[in-house]
Amino acid sequence: MNRENWVDRLFQIIRFLWVCLLGLAAYLVILYGIPLLYPFLIALLIALLINRPVNFMTARLRIPRWLSVTISLLLLILLVSGAITLIVTQIVVEINELSRLIPGFVNELAQYLQITISRDFLTGWYEQVQWIYSQLDPEYKERVDNTLQSGISSLTATGQDLVVSFLTALKNFFLSLPNMATVAVISVIGSFFIAKDYPIWKIRFRRILPRFVNTRLDQILADLRSALFGFVKAQLTLISLTAALVIIGLLILDVNYAITIGLITGLVDLLPYLGTGTIFVPWIIYQFFKGNYSLVIGLSVLYGIVLIFRQIIEPKVVGENVGLDPLLTLVSLFVGLQLFGFLGLIIGPVSLVLINALIKADVFADLSRYIKSGKI
Repeated sequence: MNRENWVDRLFQIIRFLWVCLLGLAAYLVILYGIPLLYPFLIALLIALLINRPVNFMTARLRIPRWLSVTISLLLLILLVSGAITLIVTQIVVEINELSRLIPGFVNELAQYLQITISRDFLTGWYEQVQWIYSQLDPEYKERVDNTLQSGISSLTATGQDLVVSFLTALKNFFLSLPNMATVAVISVIGSFFIAKDYPIWKIRFRRILPRFVNTRLDQILADLRSALFGFVKAQLTLISLTAALVIIGLLILDVNYAITIGLITGLVDLLPYLGTGTIFVPWIIYQFFKGNYSLVIGLSVLYGIVLIFRQIIEPKVVGENVGLDPLLTLVSLFVGLQLFGFLGLIIGPVSLVLINALIKADVFADLSRYIKSGKI
C-alpha cells in the first residue's frame, strides 16, 4: 500500500472517530439534557400540536397569532381537563359500585370455600396427608418443616415487599404532585412562547443548519409524522379488533353486558403486559371459586384466543400502518420490553421508526460517504 493510500485510510479512521465522537456527544446530551429540559420538550410538543389550528385562525380568521395561540391552548386545556374529570368521576363511581358489591362477593366466596372445605373429600385428603407425614422419619420431617417454614417466610416477605412497594409508590406519587403541577405550568407557558414565535424560531433554526441537512430534516420529519399517525391508527385498530372479538365471544357464552365488557376490555388492552388479563384473570378466578366451571372454561378459551390473536396480528397491523416490516416490529417490541420494561413496548417501535426514517433520508449513507471520501 503506497503513501497516498495510507494517508487516505488514516483520514478515514479520523473521520470515523469524529462521527463516533459526535454520536457519543449526542447520546450524552440526550441522557443528561432531557431530565433538565423535559418541560420545554413537552412545551415543544404542545406547540407543534396546536400549530395547525393556530395557523388556520391566523391566516383565515385574521386573528392575531398571540390570541390564536391563547385560544388554542385554552381549548386544549379544557379538553384535557374535561377528559381527566370524566375519567376520574367514572373511576370514583365504579369504585363506589365495586365497594358496594364486594361484600356480597366475599360472603358468597366464603360460603363456597366453607362448603368446599367441609366436604368429605378434602377432609379425607387432609387426614391422608397427616398420616403420610406421621410415617416419615424424623430427618425427613425436619426437612419438610424447614421447607414449609422457608416457603411461608418467603411468601410473607413477598407480601410485605408488595405492600411496602405500593405504599412507597403512593407516597412518591403524592410527593411528586407539586413538581407535576410546576412542570405543567412551565410547559403551558413555554408552549405559548414557542407557538407564538414558531415561524421566527423555525427560520432561525433553518439558517443555522446547512442546506442538505434541511433537506434531510424535512424528509425525516415527514416520515416521522406519517409513522406517528400510523402508530395511533394501528393502536385504534388493535383495540377495536380486540373489543369485537371479546364481544362476539361473550355473546356466544351468553354473558350479560357483553358489549359493555367488550368495549372496556378493548380499552384496557392498551395497558402493557396487563392488557385483557386485567379483566379476564380476576373474572376467571372468581367464577372458579363460585363453582361456575363451564363459564371458567369458556372465559379461559376466549382469553387464550384473544392473547394468541393479539400476538399474531399486532406486528402485522403495526408494521403495515407504520411502514415497518412485521418481523422487525416484533423484534423491536421484544428488545424494548427487555431493555426498558413497560415503556419499552413504546420505545422499541418508536426507535425503529426513527432509524427507518434516518435510513430513508439517506443519513447513514451520507455518513458512510463522509467517512470514505470526506464528502456528503
